[in-house]
This record gives sequence, structure tokens and C-alpha cells, in this order.
Amino acid sequence: MKDKNLYFVGGIVRDEILGAASFDTDYCYEGDAISFARSKGFNILRENPAFGTVRIEKDGKEIDIASTRVETYPKKGHLPKVEKIGCSLKEDVLRRDFTINSLYKRTTDGEVIDFTGKGLNDIKEGRITVLHDESFVDDPTRIIRALKFSVRFGFELDERTRQLQTEYLDNINYDMSYHRVKKELVETFNLNKYKAYERFISENIYKLLGENQESCVLSDKVEQFDVIYPWLKYMAFFNLEKFELTRAEKRILEWAERLKTEAPNNNTPEESIIIDKIRRECRC
Repeated sequence: MKDKNLYFVGGIVRDEILGAASFDTDYCYEGDAISFARSKGFNILRENPAFGTVRIEKDGKEIDIASTRVETYPKKGHLPKVEKIGCSLKEDVLRRDFTINSLYKRTTDGEVIDFTGKGLNDIKEGRITVLHDESFVDDPTRIIRALKFSVRFGFELDERTRQLQTEYLDNINYDMSYHRVKKELVETFNLNKYKAYERFISENIYKLLGENQESCVLSDKVEQFDVIYPWLKYMAFFNLEKFELTRAEKRILEWAERLKTEAPNNNTPEESIIIDKIRRECRC
């Protein structure tokens, strides 16, 4: 799928440069992606005019294409407001989270465009840098996302980004979208890396889970337990009342709580037993 105004963007460009496997393919159209998809006669599965995104089916695959757009955050910590659809790439890049995810690759000739002037070098140097000083205020989930990329690629936060993270975690606005927080927690801790949990605690990122959270020191053996929901074996020891859990997740946590005072039986989920075992070895 090629067009002079169609670009690969974000993770797929970053991962190609790193020689790493990419989890998804993001396309960005400089202009109105929905109009573009209609003009090409693509099999359109879903349109979201408010955000200028469209999902198509091509060669048996579902593909998402986003319009270039300008976003603002009138309510910090929540979904942004789209101010303009069909802006230039230079305007679109300003809504990105980190420089390493702000690269565009043209589909026609493969040219990689780095509007921030830092993305390519930050990938080379293994550095995570926000695009502006209000980045974490606008979207606190970027702090968890930075942890995910740091652990996945072995990158470090640049000095200013680390300072901004520390400042935000010292003065958190708890009026935020916990649906988005959970999404980032799941993606980060489903990597099943103890290093992520160590930094989650040592850098006070756990405070994003809600007021008056207490940290727990887990054994690095937590990685060894094979479970369906890896993120839960790390997060089960925090107060998750702000999060919308699935029925299966609730059942696991409810049984884990029961195991504090009663023995398991044939109905006890295996993951609850594992969480209870991890709990007995942790220091909270």
C-alpha cells in the first residue's frame, strides 16, 4: 500500500531501525485518512470521524490509518481533543509521546523523516526523550510507557525527561483516565520483566495507581511463574479499585484474598494460588 502522502509512523519505524520485531503497523496519512480510504475503494471496516481514523481490510489483514491531526488536552490526564484533522506532518508530530516514536517513513520511497531532529540519534544512543515539558502533565500514562520502552530496549530516560517524571510523581493529578493507565500497565508487565517492577517501585511510578498506595518488594522469582495474566501477579498487591477489571481478573483477585484466611479447593484458580505464594514471600 503506497501513496506519496501515506507514511509508516511510530513503533514500526523505530523497530525497523533497531532490527527488532514490531508488534503492530501504524500508518499515518497526511490529510484526511477516511477520504483517502474511500477514494482508493478500500474495504472499510470502521470509521472514526472524530479522530480521523479508519480501519480497512487489505490482503486478509486489518489495517488502521490515522489522519494527521492537531490535539490539545483541555482536561489533563484524559483523552485529547482533536482541534484539526488533515494538518501537516510537522504539526502532527507534536502529539507524539517520545522522539523515538516520532519518525515517519514514506511508503513510496522509504525516506525516514525526523521532524524533532532527535529521534534517530536517541534511538542510536538508547535514550527516551519527551517532546515538550508538559508531556507527562497532558498524559501521565506516558510515564508507564517510558518504563515499558526502557525495559524492552534497554533505553534510559534523558536527564530532562527524568526530571519531569520526578516532578510529576511528586505532584500527581489523580483525575486521570484509569482505563488508559491499566492498558499501559498490562502492556508493560505482560513483558514479565522483574526489572520493570523494580523501577516501578524505586522511581515511585506505582503512585500513579491512586492515592495512599503502599509499595511491596517482590522476589525476582516472580518472573518464573507461568500465568495467563502476567500483569496481575505484579499488580495484585496494590489497591486496584480505580481500575475496570474483567470478570476473570476479579475472580483471580477475590480468590487470592480468600487464601489469606482459608485453604484452596478445587474451585480455586491456579493464578490465585500463585499470587498467594508470591504474597507470602514479599515484603509490603
